[in-house]
Parts: sequence; structure tokens; C-alpha cells
Amino acid sequence: MRKFILRRLLLGGIVLFGVAFITFFIARVVPSDPAAKWAGPRATAEQIARARIELGLDRPLIVQFGKYLLDLAQGNLGYSLRTRRPITLELLESLPATIELVLISTLAAVFVGIPLGVLSAKYKDRLVDHLSRLFAIGVVSLPTFWIGLILQLVFARTLQLFPLGGQLSTEIKIMMEIPKVTGFLLFDSLITGNFTIFTDAVWHLVLPGITIGLYPIGLVARMTRSALLEILNEDYITAARSYGLKERVVLWSYALKNSIGPTSTVVALSIGYTLVNTFLTESIFSWPGIGSYIATAVIGLDYPAIMGVTIFSAFSYVILNLIADIIIALDPRVRT
Repeated sequence: MRKFILRRLLLGGIVLFGVAFITFFIARVVPSDPAAKWAGPRATAEQIARARIELGLDRPLIVQFGKYLLDLAQGNLGYSLRTRRPITLELLESLPATIELVLISTLAAVFVGIPLGVLSAKYKDRLVDHLSRLFAIGVVSLPTFWIGLILQLVFARTLQLFPLGGQLSTEIKIMMEIPKVTGFLLFDSLITGNFTIFTDAVWHLVLPGITIGLYPIGLVARMTRSALLEILNEDYITAARSYGLKERVVLWSYALKNSIGPTSTVVALSIGYTLVNTFLTESIFSWPGIGSYIATAVIGLDYPAIMGVTIFSAFSYVILNLIADIIIALDPRVRT
């Protein structure tokens, strides 16, 4: 297992180096002057020249890339051209709001997608299976931004059951002090006993949580169904049924356990997908997370921030893939 993990870490390091190489040189090729943006809109030529020296843009590209890799190894993603603040700090400020959405989508994928896939496999080619497949393919195929807009139109504007967007109501922001302990609004309001803020935050989380969670549910349901259909034809499943074991035990204790490999891989990848592809959902619902941060960076041509989010996204994918590989490698046959 140790060699397996080390091999995966080595491959992950190669991937991160490739991502850093590509993002660094693409940022240098794009027609824009970071020094001019750093110096300000009314900067003189002398001020821009000083900013170029301050940012290290006067050095050869290979030297700049070496310094960039050294900074990355130390966890330094550089400074935003727009705010002049450390990008690492800004990501840490935006990350909790995005993680709340990711957590909702992950829980939905596990507790809704897996049972849906099990039922679909159990009742193969029957009405439950057809409805389950129709739902899964539908939520995977529909654009996320379209789902968010429809939910806003129906549940926020027409029925007025949920707020249109934001993380908290305007009245709450004005009248009450927002707790800041860990940065996670739900957790902070809960541990401080502020149930008014907690309830309002949950109410605001419903629509964006559904929007971001539908894709992982459909993906996990389809993968679980496919994996179970293969396993249910195995000899040991036939033997378990011949022993008189209940179908519930055969499905949930024997078959599902052996399909956890591909399912866990899909769950891990869906977490990574959700983590780095929330910008449309967050923009639609005015959610203050990484998605909104990267959208603002793209509009403002803040290349260091864009590169920082790209590196963070790649790192998240590598770690999540490593976790999925470790789960799969619990089976000795995979390690060999």
C-alpha cells in the first residue's frame, strides 16, 4: 500500500508540474500587461517600469518560472492584481462558502444517488428503472445554469418559497452580527447558538444546493447501477441467493460492497467537479465562494488569481483521485 500511494503521489506531482507549466506560460502569452494593472489605471511609464521590476517581470522567463515553482512549493500563489492581497488568503476566505455547497452535493450523491442506483439495478427494465434512468440522464444532461434559473423562477419568484440569492438575508446582515469563528457560516452560527442566522443560512442554501447537487446524484446513480448489474451476475451472488438470504442483504451487504470502487471514484471526481465548476451557480445565486471569485478575476483579467485557482483546482483533483485510489486499493487484487 505504501508503494501504491507513493506511486500515485509521484504521478500527481507530475500532473501539478504540467498544470503549473501550462498556466504560467499561457498567462505570459495572453496580450495584457500585469505591470500596468498593478501600477493602476493612471500610472506613468516610470511607475509601470518600477512595477515590472517589483513583480519580477524584467527577468528571463525561465527564472520567473523557477521562482513561481518555488513560491508554489511554499504555498504562495502570488498577489492579486486587482486587490493586491495574497491570493492564498483570498481563496481561504472564499473557500468555506463553496465547501458548504460541495458538502451538500456530496451528501446528496451518497444518500440519494447510491440508493437510486441500487433500486434501478434491482428492478432492471421495469418502471422504477426507466424512471430512475430518465431522471439520472436528465439531470446530468441539463445545463447547471439553466436548472438554477428555473429554480429561481419557480420557487423564488413565482411561489416565493425560497430567497432569490445570497448567503443571508439583507435584514440579517444589517441587524445582526455575523459570527466568524471558522469561516463556515452554518457551523459558526450553530456553535454560537445563533439559530436565527443558522435557519436563514439553511434557507438560502436550498436552491443553490439543489442546483449543484443534481449532477452528482445522476452521475453516481448511473455508475452504481452499471457496477451492480455486472456484480449481480457473479457466481457468489447466485450462491448467496441460493442459500436463502434476503434480497436486501444480497444487494446492500454483498453486491454494493463490491461496487464501491467505481462508485467512490465517481464520487471523488464529482466533488472535484463541483468544487471548481460552481462559478455559474454562484454567479446566479450571488454566492460568495470560489466561483464568484474566479468570475470576478476573469472579468478583471486578474491573471495571478486565475492561475492560483487553476493550481488549487488541479491540486484538489489530485488529492481526491488519491483518496479514491486508496479506497479502491483496499482490495489486494487492485494493488497487484
